[in-house]
Amino acid sequence: MIALSTSNNQDITPFIERIPRPARTSHKGQNGRVLIIGGSELFHSAVLWSAEIASHLVDMVHFASTEQNNEVMTRLKTQFRNGIVVKRTDIDAYIQEDDVVLIGPGMVRDPNHSPAATPLCASLSEVLKIENEGIQTAALTRYILATYPDKKYVIDAGALQMMDPEWLLSLKQPAILTPHQGEFARTFGTHVEELDLKEKAQKAAEIAQKFNCVVLLKAVSDIVTNGTDTYIIEGGNAGLAKGGTGDILAGTVASLYAKSDAVAAAIVGSWILKQTSEALYNTSGYWYNNSEIIAHMPRILHGISTKSKV
Repeated sequence: MIALSTSNNQDITPFIERIPRPARTSHKGQNGRVLIIGGSELFHSAVLWSAEIASHLVDMVHFASTEQNNEVMTRLKTQFRNGIVVKRTDIDAYIQEDDVVLIGPGMVRDPNHSPAATPLCASLSEVLKIENEGIQTAALTRYILATYPDKKYVIDAGALQMMDPEWLLSLKQPAILTPHQGEFARTFGTHVEELDLKEKAQKAAEIAQKFNCVVLLKAVSDIVTNGTDTYIIEGGNAGLAKGGTGDILAGTVASLYAKSDAVAAAIVGSWILKQTSEALYNTSGYWYNNSEIIAHMPRILHGISTKSKV
């Protein structure tokens, strides 16, 4: 178990060096394409936060939500001009085109539905006919993972809570899971809130090893583990307790994963969010908001990238 502190930029250097910088000769698409599937009739801001931060970090962001939420997103195009809204009926084509799929921000769950009972639908159209939005979350997650096992995935929020972890075993590349402690308990049946940091890290590592994934367990100190190597990211402040910071983190990690490995993407994503919160504290205390985080994170990433290159 290795501790990494935001107070020491040298800690992040080995991982930031694993995040490729855009080449001078690169053209559109070569620096990452991300598909974000999320949102619901109840939640629309979550997936927008994920899309906003992703638009800073990759060449192309595709956004697919419910029909109602796509209408919201289209109206927001006067403010959000950095991505493309696509219909959920078209996500098969965009999954094949994009480097990473982030699924889950703003998607709802059905507490009465067992993920293990979710049928494997034969087509996307069959999934979208499911009227119960929580069960559709589960069915869509299963369909995508089973149909496109070669893709890179970041699984967050509603999709994570409605997922059977066994679905991960068919994937050819490790998915990154981004649970907070409550979601970790709901998804894996293991409560970690009352455990000390070492015990939490051990439980997260066991899950990562069992399901061949990378776990980014969000807590006061974040834990990133692939089951073999485990890292503790220390830093940040209480301003990150605000709703939506997890959606920003998921969008960041997905964007970094487009052209890097899963562990580096998870570590650097956690790091720059925490260091951003520290920078904003200097001017706003704990009273910064998600828009300020999104605006400031690229400066933090640029700063540590430049220092690591020297």
